[in-house]
Amino acid sequence: MATLLRMPEVAAGATEAVLSEWLVKENAPFRAGEPIAVIETDKASVEIAAETGARILRTLVPGGTSVGVGSPVALLGADGEDESDVDRLLAELGVGSAPTPAPPRREVPGPTAPSTRVFISPLARKLLKEAGLTPEQVEGTGPNGRIIRRDVEEAIARAGREAPETPQPRVEPVVETGFEEIPHSRPRRAIARRLTESKQTIPHFYVRRTARVDELLALRARLNEISPHKISVNDLVLRAVAVAHQEVPEANVSWTDDALRRFSSVDIGVAIAGERGLVTPVLRGVEKTSVSAIASQVKTFARQAGEGGLRQTDLEGGSISVTNLGMFGVEEFSAIINPPQSAILAVGAAVPAPVVTGGAVEVATQLTLVLSVDHRAIDGALAARWMAALVRALEEPLRLVA
Repeated sequence: MATLLRMPEVAAGATEAVLSEWLVKENAPFRAGEPIAVIETDKASVEIAAETGARILRTLVPGGTSVGVGSPVALLGADGEDESDVDRLLAELGVGSAPTPAPPRREVPGPTAPSTRVFISPLARKLLKEAGLTPEQVEGTGPNGRIIRRDVEEAIARAGREAPETPQPRVEPVVETGFEEIPHSRPRRAIARRLTESKQTIPHFYVRRTARVDELLALRARLNEISPHKISVNDLVLRAVAVAHQEVPEANVSWTDDALRRFSSVDIGVAIAGERGLVTPVLRGVEKTSVSAIASQVKTFARQAGEGGLRQTDLEGGSISVTNLGMFGVEEFSAIINPPQSAILAVGAAVPAPVVTGGAVEVATQLTLVLSVDHRAIDGALAARWMAALVRALEEPLRLVA
């Protein structure tokens, strides 16, 4: 029996998303769980997996199109069934065969003259405002003449070509340095917006500590002799964060408008920078996870981030994230909280430094840690207790494998 595949709500509250590409061709069969399309959201490119085995009888939306949530994007049929009259099937299901980029708003037509209201998708309206154009300057090609993103982009390009040349006053030539303008990608715009909102709305404060990690590095070397996955210092830090959250559970929280949400599981975001931009997938239940399993999951996330295979659920949840620039030689930095989390731990490089032990100066390997904290959810004393627990876990690393 033929069914419609509709645009899912891949991000909470989203009204539309971009169908980036089809991974399965028309009339090609696929199995349940197999990815069939890539959806681009503000955070990442997300693969949409098939709920059941079937085949695509016809794609209704080409790749690269902005589509309203709930709009049909393809007609599916069971493999082996005779579904030759696709147009009839579409008509029976109440849709045409033309692409449906975004759902029009429900309007009740008047009994007399046809309405002159211009229908326009939210994304197209935003692009129009940024370009300084009005809806009257754009011809809509969507359903019922709705203006969609493609129409606005074409209007912007046309306006650039048709702009009249105006006489310019004579000025002395100015020597300019060369530069290249690189258009912002959708993920980069989303990252910029979220971080700006974070700094503007979350009262950040910062707690700095150093940990002596000679024993931690020695433990890492021994673990890598037997572990099936190479363990990094960052993997051990992630495990130490879980230990600190268990010792100070009051810090495993996030702020909401109505309540302070305390979590029973330690879920930690790990910042991963790839070709598609910065993403922060979340490790689940780290308090019950071995260091080797943490290393394996982080490597899987890094591979999926590069391939665009992260799911929306991979990017949600957690109360804290860990970001590490130590591999680049950065010794200390502070980071911006990833809302709705309440903290982010910035990890620098482990470097030799003079320390005083028993009144004598000796050389030890020091790791600088800076915790950015949401003051609404965690106060200074609580953050200090949590940092003390973290440093203990790093300086007594057998606790990480107990």
